[in-house]
Amino acid sequence: MTLTELKYVIAVAHERHFGRAAEQCNVSQPSLSVAVKKLEEELGIKIFERRSSDVTVTPIGSIIVEQAHRVLEEAQRIKECAEQGKDPLSSPLHVGVIYTVAPYLLPPLVHQLRQSVPTMPLILTENYTTNLLESLRTGQIDCAILALPIDQPGLMMHPLYDEEFIAAVPVDHRLAQQQTLSRQDLKNEPMLLLGSGHCFRDQVLDFCADALRGDASTRKQVEGSSLQTIGHMVAQGLGVTVLPASSVPYYKNEPLIKLMSFERSAVPKRRIVLLWRKSFPRTAAIEALNSAVGRLHMNGCKLLTSLPAVNA
Repeated sequence: MTLTELKYVIAVAHERHFGRAAEQCNVSQPSLSVAVKKLEEELGIKIFERRSSDVTVTPIGSIIVEQAHRVLEEAQRIKECAEQGKDPLSSPLHVGVIYTVAPYLLPPLVHQLRQSVPTMPLILTENYTTNLLESLRTGQIDCAILALPIDQPGLMMHPLYDEEFIAAVPVDHRLAQQQTLSRQDLKNEPMLLLGSGHCFRDQVLDFCADALRGDASTRKQVEGSSLQTIGHMVAQGLGVTVLPASSVPYYKNEPLIKLMSFERSAVPKRRIVLLWRKSFPRTAAIEALNSAVGRLHMNGCKLLTSLPAVNA
């Protein structure tokens, strides 16, 4: 039994497909299949039930996969302990960031970190919340910058900032004549939203729940793959949307979009946090990242980096 075999087993369980699992592990499908079969023969059990269309995990296989996760996590801790014996600010830090934060936070953050800890390389990953939490759990990344709520044990959390939301409407839209907007102003307007999987989409839908009920026969929703794409659709007069306030500087020279604040009594917002495993030993690297965010100036964001770290 090897760590590589356990890695392959986890990949197959996650992908439910030997071909996709092999692609994820950067090996050929025959090599991965042989390794998994070898492990099954060594253990004397079937981890997977193979069918023509897909692969399912057997009941005993589910127990094996969960234990494999724990074994790989402990193996990763050995590497992390070794890194701790070196300069914790000289080794690469693998950071995951959700899609709706990365474009606005990472450019100034990387610049700040190059000044404060130039010896620490950054390896950045953008993805959905669920995927980043899985990568964090399995040790593929060291920490993640996400939006609350988060429900996963075994993690520590540093609050980074609270961020307000703003609305974006076409410059010639009737709403553009107002000073501020309310949720009800969005009622029956064509809403441009991110696709499923984006936590920002869920937060916008939660804020606009009452307004978005409307009359399904008279209102439409359009989904986009990114906030940048949605911004272009607003500029073309296809609808209105809600954006994180940190994106404002990226639209200030867009003449076809009017950015508008919500009424102060009910401004929607989200909390952005830094998460890492409790077992991660390079606390100096985490503190360096937290401190770097604390030196930034981001539109519509209230910094919280001085707050203590807590259990997630």
